[in-house]
Amino acid sequence: MQQILVLYNQTVLPPMSDHSNRPYVTLVSEVTIDGKLTVTRGASSKLLMQFMSHEAEVLLHQIRAESDAIMVGANTIRIDDSFLTVRHVPGKNPIRVIPTSKADISPDAHVLSPDAPTIIAVSARAEKDKCEALAEKGAHIEVCGDDLVDLHVLMKLLYEKYAIHTLMIEGGSTLNGHMFQENLIDELVLIHLPFIAGGEDTPSLVTGLHPREVTDLLKLELTSHYLAGDNLITKWRVIKT
Repeated sequence: MQQILVLYNQTVLPPMSDHSNRPYVTLVSEVTIDGKLTVTRGASSKLLMQFMSHEAEVLLHQIRAESDAIMVGANTIRIDDSFLTVRHVPGKNPIRVIPTSKADISPDAHVLSPDAPTIIAVSARAEKDKCEALAEKGAHIEVCGDDLVDLHVLMKLLYEKYAIHTLMIEGGSTLNGHMFQENLIDELVLIHLPFIAGGEDTPSLVTGLHPREVTDLLKLELTSHYLAGDNLITKWRVIKT
């Protein structure tokens, strides 16, 4: 069943998508005015997130609570070491999903805490001992590709095996780019922060895309905008091509 997200008196029912074998995917991210995710490359996004208003934090955790699962990349786990659980609002913790082709996650990472199930998606070339170490910590190890994690395979597995119908992404620029490139994102929620980072190598919301013409650009439609405390929130629908 589709779940209802209640966002500050705005009731949002995720539309029925034209796909039947993957979750409805919402990318949620805080960004600076110039679209950066953090202060500089390799720095934790928590440096910026500390300046989010309480209302914006509540919004972020409300979306987590209303999502069946949450997905971030392995590099985000290595840098932020987040639990990816729900705070600030009542609700369940989402299933945690981490795609990492080589199983490059520490067995001591907070994302392996018993607060919620954790799915680690790996490729066939992931080292067996690394996978076993993660499995011993309770992670569900799923092979979703030969050399790299095939995101389409992963999305189908999440939907069919784990009954995940709504997936929230709080990824870094690389995961975001891969998901957009594979046409796997349905909507985008941005929490705008009043800073300009400006660094040439500072990660932006999306990297890895290589448009050559205007017709190559990803197209989105603004569906709503409002303030959560002092932070502007914009919500976008991805126009499928």
